[in-house]
Amino acid sequence: MKTKADIGLIGLAVMGENLVLNMERNGFTVAVYNRTVEKVDKFINGRGKDKKFIGAHSIEEFIGALARPRKVMMLVKAGKPVDDFIELLIPHLEKGDIIIDGGNSHFPDSIRRTRYVESKGLYFIGTGVSGGEEGALLGPSIMPGGSAAAWPHVKEIFQSISAKVEDGTPCCDWVGDDGAGHFVKMVHNGIEYGDMQLISEAYHLMKNLLGMNADEMHRVLADWNNGDLDSYLVEITRDILAFKDEHGEALVEKILDTAGQKGTGKWTGIEALNLGIPLTLIGESVFARCLSALKEERVIASKLLSGPVPSFKGDRAAFIDDIGRALYASKIVSYAQGYTLMREAAKEYGWTLNYGGIALLWRGGCIIRSVFLGKIKDAFDKNRELPNLLLDPFFKEKVEAAQAGWRRVVATAITNGIPVPAFTTALNYFDGYRSERLPANMLQAQRDYFGAHTYERVDRPRGEFFHTNWTGRGGDTSSSTYSV
Repeated sequence: MKTKADIGLIGLAVMGENLVLNMERNGFTVAVYNRTVEKVDKFINGRGKDKKFIGAHSIEEFIGALARPRKVMMLVKAGKPVDDFIELLIPHLEKGDIIIDGGNSHFPDSIRRTRYVESKGLYFIGTGVSGGEEGALLGPSIMPGGSAAAWPHVKEIFQSISAKVEDGTPCCDWVGDDGAGHFVKMVHNGIEYGDMQLISEAYHLMKNLLGMNADEMHRVLADWNNGDLDSYLVEITRDILAFKDEHGEALVEKILDTAGQKGTGKWTGIEALNLGIPLTLIGESVFARCLSALKEERVIASKLLSGPVPSFKGDRAAFIDDIGRALYASKIVSYAQGYTLMREAAKEYGWTLNYGGIALLWRGGCIIRSVFLGKIKDAFDKNRELPNLLLDPFFKEKVEAAQAGWRRVVATAITNGIPVPAFTTALNYFDGYRSERLPANMLQAQRDYFGAHTYERVDRPRGEFFHTNWTGRGGDTSSSTYSV
């Protein structure tokens, strides 16, 4: 075994432990450290036994075990623990050494940390790592950003351990400066929220409107996973529906209907609001989780508030096909919104993002991996300046083909009192985006009436602003014009 490690990792929880096993399996010697040092010994004598690991019981010992330039990766809880470890590491590092944050950090923190670490003569990488426990062990999607000069030193390690697409291309490449890697990971997680909510709404319709049992729904999901909807999340939903508890009954039906979240979907929605991007589907998906958390209130409300009793009289097989179409079309909208957010963020933060390349990063290893992403890469390879996925010929054709079934699903759900917020908001976005004229003229008139916020006119050039004295009691002074 080498006397010095190629890379070191701090944090031997589930993700960290599996990631270092992945590194070692790919030929790298790894130094490991954990604040609770007993975990180091347990790992070295357990899953890491007789492998190329160097266990360390102190930061000094850990840093001393690394080859130069030292590469220190942290997989610790986001927030203050990351900053605490950075402060702990800096006194022991030398110019050109690299600190890597592989946790789910908020991108503004990575922007700040890049500047701070570089001011100390070191390099910083903030990288998204997606794929969960299995991905970390067998090959995750990796989205690094930060100090570009650090990339050549970690590229071989990261690309070796990442997932690969069919032709062997790694699902890992440099994303961009400072917080770009964690921003892209944040959007990935937001899209993940949307995909999960859409699949859950499809399940809810089949169960509560069509009266299907878990085995019947399992067969539907298995069929979907062999077509356009082929994806990791559809695949695991198929398997969840088939899983039986100790009584031979569907386990999913015994799980309490209140969903948790770690905040990345919320961050995505907040950043969309900050940048003025209509990220409606991910926003609704976050709010759907918040509503699910009001379990006790919902139980009371279910006894006090009435609505229609779900009753389906049509062709069940045809409606199941419609649900599949609605799921696919809504998924297109979710990704279209996510990519629009990334495009706006690139302008705001000065990043150069490769949108087709990002689709490739997500093509394998991560939670949202799907065949669908290959089509997104194709779209941006054909047109790097594509403003919205809905305008790409492939996706335009797919949405138009799905549109009638999508509308039937939303209309039927609303008529029967079954909530489908993600399906509905996706359709509303599609209809709004394809509308040459929206009722925002009325909004501007209202704003000008009560606040003198001015308006533009359809019969005058863009950029000219007008104010009307609507009541005859106001003056000619208008408010300044601004927009998010």
